[in-house]
Amino acid sequence: MNEEQFKRTFLVTGMTCATCARIVEQALKKIDGVKFASVNLATSTGFILAEREIDFETIKKAVEAVGYGVETELGEDVESRRYAQAKKNLILVWLFTGPLMLFMLFHMFFHIPWLAWLEFVLLSFVIFFVGRKIIKGAWIAITHKHANMDVLTFLGAFSAWMTGLLSILHLPVTSFAVVGAMIVAFNITGRFIESRLRDKASKQLKSLMRLQAKQARVLFDSGEILLPIEAVKEGFIVIVNPSERVPVDGVIVEGSGLIDESMITGESVPVLKKAGDSVTAGSLNLTSSMKVRVTKVGEDTFLSQMIKLVEEAQGFKVPIQALADRITNFFVPSIFALAVFSAVFWYFNYERFSTFLERMSRIAFWIVHTNALSFSILVFVSTLVIACPCALGLATPMALLVGTTQAMKKGLLIRNAEAIQTAKDVGFVLTDKTGTLTLGEPIVVEHNLDEELLKIVSSIEKRSNHPFAKAIAKLSDGNFDVEHFEEIVGEGVRAEVNEREYFIGRPLDYSHYEEQLEQGRTIVEVRVDGEICGFLALEDKLREDAKEAVEKLKKMGIETVMVTGDNERIARAVAKKLAIEKVHAQLKPQEKLELVRRYQSFGKKVMMVGDGMNDAAALKAADIGVAMGSGTDIAMESADIVVVRGGIFKVVEAIEVSKRTLKKIKQNLFWAFFYNVVAIPLAMAGLIHPLLAELAMLFSSISVVLNSLRMKEVRS
Repeated sequence: MNEEQFKRTFLVTGMTCATCARIVEQALKKIDGVKFASVNLATSTGFILAEREIDFETIKKAVEAVGYGVETELGEDVESRRYAQAKKNLILVWLFTGPLMLFMLFHMFFHIPWLAWLEFVLLSFVIFFVGRKIIKGAWIAITHKHANMDVLTFLGAFSAWMTGLLSILHLPVTSFAVVGAMIVAFNITGRFIESRLRDKASKQLKSLMRLQAKQARVLFDSGEILLPIEAVKEGFIVIVNPSERVPVDGVIVEGSGLIDESMITGESVPVLKKAGDSVTAGSLNLTSSMKVRVTKVGEDTFLSQMIKLVEEAQGFKVPIQALADRITNFFVPSIFALAVFSAVFWYFNYERFSTFLERMSRIAFWIVHTNALSFSILVFVSTLVIACPCALGLATPMALLVGTTQAMKKGLLIRNAEAIQTAKDVGFVLTDKTGTLTLGEPIVVEHNLDEELLKIVSSIEKRSNHPFAKAIAKLSDGNFDVEHFEEIVGEGVRAEVNEREYFIGRPLDYSHYEEQLEQGRTIVEVRVDGEICGFLALEDKLREDAKEAVEKLKKMGIETVMVTGDNERIARAVAKKLAIEKVHAQLKPQEKLELVRRYQSFGKKVMMVGDGMNDAAALKAADIGVAMGSGTDIAMESADIVVVRGGIFKVVEAIEVSKRTLKKIKQNLFWAFFYNVVAIPLAMAGLIHPLLAELAMLFSSISVVLNSLRMKEVRS
């Protein structure tokens, strides 16, 4: 994308279905200058791409014009509050609806004279207080000339409420008040389940935000002053002590040391930085103090750009239930029209078909036909109730719930339900190297040291915190007395043992180790009193299932591509072992993101697999992001799927789960549509009582649930 284009991500409030998201999206596209707009119902986020800067007030005005709200802050607190309210509403609605249902059953055997008043009062509370968000959603839809699930739910519940009112006024109308409460209760239960899932998946940027420094130690002529990060300007000199995170993007002007940049490159090995080298905000200083000249502040820093990349990539997601909700957009007004038509038809033709009704009532005792008005209302309510597309709404998420549960048993945590539907269409798997294809923990794979020398080397390396030193220290339980220990940054360590000087670190001449280097190994040389006495070859071992996974993906017609921030020579050595043909090495986060989009342009779905913060934006931009459970928090929070246990072969299992789940989704959708095709005409004919309509609707939903539960477990 052109860097000159304006991009903005924001939070959209008040949406309840994909129809709402579509309406907001259309409103955003109408803003002058907006070239692209996307609204993600699952995360309640909106994203725009414009040819000029669009101020927030313009965006707010456009969204509010169609009945919804917009906020600038994206955060998990929004979803947490929403979930807490949904839980409260769930308890409240069943606290009143449950007793209503029991009273109704009791009334069928023992007459309760005051039941009509009790039903009316409790139903009024359920609809107008507990179900007030349903009313609000329906009102927004109607006033902006579109329809959603809230419209149908409210019409059905309100019609039932009206029968209760007319019954109390002693008009010849049968009360269906309990049915209205049940409609609202089922709707709120569904919203609770949805809110629970969304709350768990809302913490996208939490870990990344924590890395942003609040203060920086700035050097002035008068001494060091601790300033809030907002007060730091370009050109300032900041001091970064050992074990502190670099607070700004800048260039080292004095000092040197090892910098842990795993949050940038995803590689576990620290990098030697000296005067003249650049450092990035969020990276960790491991060894010595250094002075850094500030080059970037505010939104220009690496961390801020990473946050923008993740938010931008997030805006391109499409809700998984978009199809079902688009159908609902046409389904709702159609059903309302059919319900009105049926009611009018029976009101004016009741006497004409009374004989037919009398005959049918002998077969079906639930057919109530006292008079034209009562029967026409009965038909109206029955048609609305039985057509509530609950089964249609459950068809996809229920199959996904079972599919994700099966995936969890396999060590796969599905954080975004859309991923399990999309996985079957993956054409490219772009995978990071360190921590993904490899274990991310360097180990010694070969050495030529004798037992005594190995114990001495181990004793010395125990003094260092370097990842290589830790790997070497594990080789032996040596416990020699070490004197004059010195760690030489970027070179190795020097120490004395038994009055002899030992050096463990960078080789004098790499040409002696060409064979090891060709295998992607790192060489640590051991010298005693200046003479070479041996070496240790370290390697980040391949995951046991890596080769099998690549082979299996190839058989499935999926191409594996390595994308890594590591050295190209090492990357190609690893790729050769795994028979991976395409390798992209030494990539920055932005380049990984661009690479994902390039492969998406080939017309196939792209799965990105990674474990570092440098992978976060690419994980979000990919059609499916998969994070290894051993990776960074931000990688896991940015992913659609997290491998909780196991290796990269879990990618294959995720695709297999996807195929089985989609099969169930198609079956569920078929039965949901079949139910409506059969049930709606019966309701319009007056052959179904509203209570039976509610039970039939419940049965159709249960059938979808049971069909989903029949999903067979995916084989290992």
